[in-house]
Amino acid sequence: MSPSDTPTAPESRGMSLHAKMLIGFLVGALAGLLCYALAPNAPWLQGVIENVSQPVGDLFLRLLFMLVVPLVFSALVLGVVEIGDPHALGRLGLKTLLWIVCVTGLAAGIGLVLVNVFHPGSGVPHDVGEKLLAEAGSRASEIASRREAISARDMLLGIVPRNPVRAAAEGNLLGLMFFALMFGIAAVVVRNEGTRTFVAAIQGVYDISLKLIEWIIRIAPYAVAALLFTLTARMGWDVLLQLARYVGVVLLALGLQCFVVLPLLVRYLGGMPLKRFFGGSETAMVTAFSTSSSSATLPTTLRAAEKNLGVPSRIGRFVCTLGATANMNGTALYEGVTVLFLAQFFGVHLGLGQQLLVLVICVFGSIGAAGVPGGSLPIMAMILGMFGIPPEGIGLVLGIDRLLDMSRTMLNVTGDLAASVVIARSEARELVVPADL
Repeated sequence: MSPSDTPTAPESRGMSLHAKMLIGFLVGALAGLLCYALAPNAPWLQGVIENVSQPVGDLFLRLLFMLVVPLVFSALVLGVVEIGDPHALGRLGLKTLLWIVCVTGLAAGIGLVLVNVFHPGSGVPHDVGEKLLAEAGSRASEIASRREAISARDMLLGIVPRNPVRAAAEGNLLGLMFFALMFGIAAVVVRNEGTRTFVAAIQGVYDISLKLIEWIIRIAPYAVAALLFTLTARMGWDVLLQLARYVGVVLLALGLQCFVVLPLLVRYLGGMPLKRFFGGSETAMVTAFSTSSSSATLPTTLRAAEKNLGVPSRIGRFVCTLGATANMNGTALYEGVTVLFLAQFFGVHLGLGQQLLVLVICVFGSIGAAGVPGGSLPIMAMILGMFGIPPEGIGLVLGIDRLLDMSRTMLNVTGDLAASVVIARSEARELVVPADL
């Protein structure tokens, strides 16, 4: 499953995890609104928040933070090793990697522009925002103060950590990613018995991270209820109004990338008429939207690329299979919009340089968490912490994530098919498309 997909764990019969999270969202929000309307400043309500709902939400967030380092490091190293396979590396691999970085960066950039144009998180009263930040804890304040002291030069140099262990401990996610990328590249180059053993061990770390996330996600519905109760009990209806604006901006950004940017690339770089492209991609897009799973859609994606779009099987299998775990347009866009929305919501000002840094981390984070159920959650929580944004805000978006999850997964799959068409054209191979498409 791609990181665009909502995390899934073994579910009890009769009710999906999405349904449980939606119920948790509604219960927490309605209970919080009721308390806000009846007794907004009552001592007992403050006691419930401080001793019940806040600790439950904090526990969930701590569990997510706990997995950031092993998850990001192992996933990125394995991703580089997979791309760097001697049988796959070369012109085709480099073209695919270039497409992934450029088009995913473009998607995240669209999200950044729309957030700054529409300001979906703005409008919360200043005193309320200050109160929320003050209640977020000393850790967020310390991170915020450290962020303000960092210059653009220090930010650039910080990409290369002096001590990768210290970078991991301090939450320097970009430094950790750089170290993991370099480590993976070196493992590809060396290629001896020792590195093969190392990669096998990293695979074990990755698999263990999957299992831990699977367990943690089981408490997500309860954490969502607790986090939403805390926020709505303090802010009332303002929270829900902001969420409607946030959903609108995310869907608009996803739509622009899926139905404007990718079609332009397919038409002018891939040389394929848009009617043929969308006609051949329709089944895969609908399957992705229905299942919210890039991996579950992969067989349909491969068939669409080879049978409907005429992509040679060698190219289609490589690009679409790699894309199902690494080409995450929708995930990077979603993470970027969510982080900037929550920054606006909590009144944390991010300059242009800091927003661009968020964009870079989202692009590489979406690649690094490839194939991990719920992998985007710990990465998003860490990005929030890096910039002094209260990670509790994740609870705002989890309960309404179903529609966004379906939409961004469809974008991810459409991006894989667009990549296969463009790269096949660049390889000077004729696309044999059925006349009825």
